[in-house]
Amino acid sequence: MSRTERKNMIEFIEKVRGLSREQLACMTDAEIEYLYERSYHHHEEIVE
Repeated sequence: MSRTERKNMIEFIEKVRGLSREQLACMTDAEIEYLYERSYHHHEEIVE
């Protein structure tokens, strides 16, 4: 994952899940990607 992708994922997770940047900074790329996918799909269902 590129730095830009990680940054965008973290910003989205912060907005949708309310997690802090400090909490997310300690996570691996795989953990960030997992949270992002779950948050995105949940957010997508709400919007529809």
